[in-house]
Amino acid sequence: MPRPRSLTTADLAAAALAVLDREGLSALTMRAVATELGMATMALYRYVRDRDGLELLVVDHVFASIDTTLPVGIDWRARMTLLLEHIRAGFSAHPAAVPLVLRHRQSSIASLRVMEAMLAVLAEGGFHGRARVIAQRTLVAFLIGFLQNKHYAPLSGRGTVVLSELSPEDYPHLAQAAGQAKDMSADDEFRGGVEIVLRGLKS
Repeated sequence: MPRPRSLTTADLAAAALAVLDREGLSALTMRAVATELGMATMALYRYVRDRDGLELLVVDHVFASIDTTLPVGIDWRARMTLLLEHIRAGFSAHPAAVPLVLRHRQSSIASLRVMEAMLAVLAEGGFHGRARVIAQRTLVAFLIGFLQNKHYAPLSGRGTVVLSELSPEDYPHLAQAAGQAKDMSADDEFRGGVEIVLRGLKS
């Protein structure tokens, strides 16, 4: 059993992520994380005030794992595409943590480095002032939408199959789109969406 105050925030986040990855979000409790660490539940409160504090450690850990290094000498759109892929990879490594990332992203200190990287690439693309704010928020909105869709309503899920079986007479466009969607991967959805959004952004 660890000595009092012998743990780091990284230890706590790793234990919480282990519970999340193995058992899902509903299983994330102070007791479960304390058990993962081999300590009494009350001892965990020496490190975090409550479950919200524990969740924020998880979100910080996820954001800290995102690689913001980008190659030089390529178009800003290519650099932004790579950065968005890195962000997606960081979030996708722990799917059960996605709702926590969406809930606490603005409270996470580690998220600031990622936002700074996004804004820097947009500046390279000629976005400044209010235009850069809107462009960055548009990209964040796309990311949030993609993560929510993948987590709650993936194209590979049963819902898409049900929609594809709708009557083409009553729902010609929806039935056709769902029929195409059920054969698309998450990569197809993400990369196609990034391409469309970046193509539409003009400084």
